[in-house]
Amino acid sequence: MIVAAALFFLAITAANVFFWPRVTRRKAAGRLSILIPARNEESNLPACLASLSGQQAEEILIYDDHSTDGTANIVTTSTDPRVRLIPSIPLPTGWYGKSFACSQLAATATAEWLLFIDADARLLPDACARMLAEAEQRRLTLLSCWPGFDGGTFWEAVLMPMLSWVVLSIFPGPLSLFRDDPSLALAHGACILVCRDIYKKLGGHSAVRNEIFEDTRLAQLWRQHGERSLCLDGQNIVRVRMYNGLSEIWRGFQKNFFLAFRHEYNFWLFLALHFTVFVLPFILLDWRACCAVLLARVMLLLRFRQALWSVAFHPFSELFLIALGIAAWRNRGKVSWKGRQYA
Repeated sequence: MIVAAALFFLAITAANVFFWPRVTRRKAAGRLSILIPARNEESNLPACLASLSGQQAEEILIYDDHSTDGTANIVTTSTDPRVRLIPSIPLPTGWYGKSFACSQLAATATAEWLLFIDADARLLPDACARMLAEAEQRRLTLLSCWPGFDGGTFWEAVLMPMLSWVVLSIFPGPLSLFRDDPSLALAHGACILVCRDIYKKLGGHSAVRNEIFEDTRLAQLWRQHGERSLCLDGQNIVRVRMYNGLSEIWRGFQKNFFLAFRHEYNFWLFLALHFTVFVLPFILLDWRACCAVLLARVMLLLRFRQALWSVAFHPFSELFLIALGIAAWRNRGKVSWKGRQYA
């Protein structure tokens, strides 16, 4: 039974590795605003803004979300005339900070297309023009790019590949190309392009104001209303370094692990699945299941150009994931991140 399950998830992973499209190299023109929510991003913004210098965009708006560092100063001293600071206003009750920041940015933007990116994102050359071409060719009004992940420490190399593993060992990416079910919606908040008119019509971030996973909830909202949304492999479009070291990985993922699940029983089913299929074979020395799991991990590591040697730490990475989930459950999502409490 465990072998069959391991082979099933190997098949899903293989489908993603071989058939999930990358953003192509076509380019298109279009009016576009780049929007960046920023809270205490002094260390990330300079490199982010540098990556935007040659991008096709009419304006680059940054919302200073009550930062206590030099975030605002970096924006106001930028030499790019398109860069503009949107000052913060009090966070209303019932909103998460990022969703409110994005809504304020969208309300100020003037272009036909809105590109939301995180401050730790680095756009590659012609990223905006290529995303516009992809949206035009596929008739999309929401396009998200799953980023490539960079890291500079041992723990990042071992643990950050788990993010793609958790999603792409279960989510059938190629199927989302042909079926518009909301259950097949996916997005990564580091890079989301939307048509401004559709964004306004559907309520934008106001419709997901209290969602910790506002990115995928937006993609689901699009599909629920008959709009085309899609998430593609965008590692040739955008790179991110989400967390710096073990401590940030633990605190960063803990804030949204438990809250990612609508129902608590789904959370426990998820942990049970990962222990039974992805850990237990290594305890029981079931080599057929072990080989299937490790092959799936290797394929994803190769696809995303991540450290191949990290596969040797797979059982540890899975146990870390399970421990992280249990810690998030015990805290019920009450985690402090950048001076805010998430619950």
